[in-house]
Amino acid sequence: MDIKALAEKYDSYIIDRRRFYHTCPELSCEEKETVGLIKADLEAMGITDIHMCQNCYGLWADIKGGKPGKTVALRADIDGLPVKEATGLPFASKNEGKMHACGHDNHISMLLGAAKILNDVKDELCGTVRLVFQPAEEIAKGALAMMEEGVMKGVSAIYGVHVWATFDAPYMGFNAGNRMACCHGFEIQVEGKSAHASAPHLGVDAVMVSCSIMEALQQCVSRMNDPLNPLVLTIGKVTAGSRWNVLAGSALLEGTVRTFTTGTKVEDEIRKVVENTAAAFGAKATLSYTYMTDPVINSDEQLVRIAQDAVSKLYGKEYLVDVPTMMGSEDFSWFGKDGASYIYGFVGSHKKGTEMYSNHHEKYDVDEDILHRGAAVAAQFAADYLAESAQ
Repeated sequence: MDIKALAEKYDSYIIDRRRFYHTCPELSCEEKETVGLIKADLEAMGITDIHMCQNCYGLWADIKGGKPGKTVALRADIDGLPVKEATGLPFASKNEGKMHACGHDNHISMLLGAAKILNDVKDELCGTVRLVFQPAEEIAKGALAMMEEGVMKGVSAIYGVHVWATFDAPYMGFNAGNRMACCHGFEIQVEGKSAHASAPHLGVDAVMVSCSIMEALQQCVSRMNDPLNPLVLTIGKVTAGSRWNVLAGSALLEGTVRTFTTGTKVEDEIRKVVENTAAAFGAKATLSYTYMTDPVINSDEQLVRIAQDAVSKLYGKEYLVDVPTMMGSEDFSWFGKDGASYIYGFVGSHKKGTEMYSNHHEKYDVDEDILHRGAAVAAQFAADYLAESAQ
């Protein structure tokens, strides 16, 4: 099977689909039209084994090979962001205040391209390829919602990639080890006692207590954490007070943790610091902690090798590069929670010689030459994994 030639054959189709989906982004948990359009695109290819999720706007479809074997999945996320587009592209978003600013339109088109390629060569495949179109990645809810409906039933491995703005096209990276950190969210409710600003001794100032808590929490990073373990602890929102001359009786702190540490160690340390610091000033603080995603870690040596080999055999080793570990997060790793292996990579999207705008920026755009390449590598990975697993 000549996957590279097929990808080039379908280049214009893949670009057309990217531009189309770029015009009509939908936000997380609102992807009803998007998933319906994807279903229509798959049916137009002759792919009919399609499952529409009932509790979210997700979809998966199977391409059954001509030979028996395992099932491998390819995943694309499909939601947009609440960003007002400023690219000036002729195919800019028509949905006011919404944009595919993270590049998920590219993920959709690359997976549709891979679907066309694999459907053409399905008689040569040793098993089944599952196409997974996932909603609500931006709020870290879509993967788990699809898991609850059985998207990974019978799947032994899953592949995912992300286009990345600070990484030059058309290079790709499938490093082993830590890829993206977990995302934990937390709230700290501080309860003090209101008093007139002229008589602070009669109250307990929730603002000052909150400041002490925020300062003390940085000790979790600098003194309580192994310095060899990446850890970010950020409080991004503080709500407190009702009037300039009244001590705040309560305050709410909201923040996030990014790390590769699993388990409850970080939560336990934060809770101890929060509660004891508040108590030292006569206040009470309550921590609410949410585990939104697990870290993405490429730990399966076979999948790393197959993905790297797919890039090398299609485009040469010079297009395979190392991508630094990131403290950003992604809910992709949930697909591996029931035992399936996974591989996650990055596709450089920045066109050399042009100004660089990061993912989530209102002017984010991609070098469209990456699209057929991304489709080809996904298809090559799936075919090679199934062939190797059947031996």
